[in-house]
This record gives sequence, C-alpha cells and structure tokens, in this order.
Amino acid sequence: MNGISINGLYWIIFIGVAVISWIIQHSLQKAFKEYSQIPSEGHLTGREVAQKMLHDNDIYDVQVTCIEGQLTDNYNPTNKTLNLSKAVYYGDSVASAAVAAHECGHAVQHALAYAPLQMRSALVPAVSFASKWVMWVLLAGMLLIKTFPSLMFIGIILFALTTLFSFITLPVEIDASRRALVWLDNHQITSRESHPKAQRALRLAAYTYVVAALGSLATLLYYIMIFTGGRRD
Repeated sequence: MNGISINGLYWIIFIGVAVISWIIQHSLQKAFKEYSQIPSEGHLTGREVAQKMLHDNDIYDVQVTCIEGQLTDNYNPTNKTLNLSKAVYYGDSVASAAVAAHECGHAVQHALAYAPLQMRSALVPAVSFASKWVMWVLLAGMLLIKTFPSLMFIGIILFALTTLFSFITLPVEIDASRRALVWLDNHQITSRESHPKAQRALRLAAYTYVVAALGSLATLLYYIMIFTGGRRD
C-alpha cells in the first residue's frame, strides 16, 4: 500500500478522526456557550420548551427531569423520561431551546414508532453485550490468529454490531433535529435572527455522531485487514 503498513494507515486515520472530533466538540461547546447568552422568544426555559413541544404533539406520558453534567441531555424510551442538564433545564436561551426541542424530537419519534429509532432500541441489548466484551475478544483473537482465527472473526462480528449501531444512530439524530427546528420556527420560539444559531448548534451536535460512525467504520476495516492478512500469512 505504497509503503504504508496497515498499522500506519490505521494510526493516520485514528489521529485524523481524533483531531476532527476535538475540533467539532470544541466548536459545539463554544457555540453552546455563546448561544446560551441569547434569550429565546418569550424567555421560555428548556423545561418549558420541552413540555410545550411534548403537549403540542399530544404526548403527556413523558416526564421532563433535570440531570447533572454538561450536554448530557437525553431521551430514555425505556422509562419515557426526557432528561435535561441543569443549564438546559433552567436556561431560557436559544441553546437551551434547541437542545430541549431536539430531545423532544426523540420522544416524538418514539410516539410515532419511527423505524430507525425502533431498530436502534432493538439493538441496545446486543450492543451493550458487544461493547462489554469486544475489545477482550479482539485482543485474544489477534494473539491467537494463527491457531484460532475464528476468535478474531467473532470479535469482528461484535465490533460490527457497534458500528452498525453508530450508523443507525445518524438518521435518528438528524431527524430529531429536523423535527426540533421545524417546531421552533413554527411556534416562534426562535426568531429570524436566532433560528440560524439553533440550526448551527444542532448541526455541530450531529457532526459528532457522523465522526464517531466514520471512526468506528475505519476501525472495523482495520480489524478486517488484520484478520485477512493474518490468515494469508
């Protein structure tokens, strides 16, 4: 491969993904900090935005809660809780409104039985199991690739599950942001001036999932190349 080994290629990709991921995370945190200073129309808090969007979509069985951390916001379909970080829950900014509406987008997906979300939820048990054991199986597989190649193949299958999960997550996140932005605009939670800022914040958040998925795919291909090369040697 033009003098570049498999390991060399992997490290080039790994470092490239890590740098891009850092840039996006830094940009996201900077944007959230900046847009947290811009009030939403009506000065609605994240909690109020979430409750209004839920009710506007005829969803009354989802509880909005406050959790610790920064940008730890999430929707849990198992117990139907919409969990907002303190800055989002109590904040009345464009950033808080965008994040709260995005998480509500997941609740709307759940209520409408959005297919990618259902597929993602169905994969959670398998991915949880795979994530727990995959690195150990792959390590053992690489050490025993000459005598027991099937072990590494099993590790690749487990890692492929996590990669698939990353890619299924993409349409789920992008669709949730789309629903959020449409609702924010239609209900004038964001203005003509602030709406592009909400769009940018959610776009940066989506990029983090794109980079994670591509990084996972690159790592999967790396393990496949090791497996096929090890079997030929």
